[in-house]
Amino acid sequence: MDLRKLKTLIDLVSESNISELEITETEGKVRIVKAGASALPVQYVQTLSAPQATMAETPVAAPASAPLAANMIENAPTGHIVKSPMVGTFYRSSSPGASAFVEVGSQVKEGDTLCIIEAMKILNEIESDKSGTVTHIFGENGQAVEYGQPLFTIE
Repeated sequence: MDLRKLKTLIDLVSESNISELEITETEGKVRIVKAGASALPVQYVQTLSAPQATMAETPVAAPASAPLAANMIENAPTGHIVKSPMVGTFYRSSSPGASAFVEVGSQVKEGDTLCIIEAMKILNEIESDKSGTVTHIFGENGQAVEYGQPLFTIE
């Protein structure tokens, strides 16, 4: 896909009320997801090339001015980032009425359950790989997550 066309699509998504746009063409598929208020202002563009059947994830900076971009870097969460080990649906609790496994400020130990990711109708518990305090939760309940997407920050 032409880079100018891709930039135009990103601009359209950022200026509109839609949160996600997916376009399939003969040379591949592009999916643009607008970052939520609780996530870092970064959009993930995924391309799926039909002949090679490989998927690449390329972070694309959201349209922003230089001072805003510098402010994003200064305010980026520090600490250990727990990333999604799979593609699926993020859940903060074991059932809709149950309390969340962790909240911001929760003390966790290595091996504690942080969340559940549902993939192919299987519920996978995601455990903490570090002890500390949860300082940021990137995911929203019921939100689709990608492989390698940040889920939590632990300090």
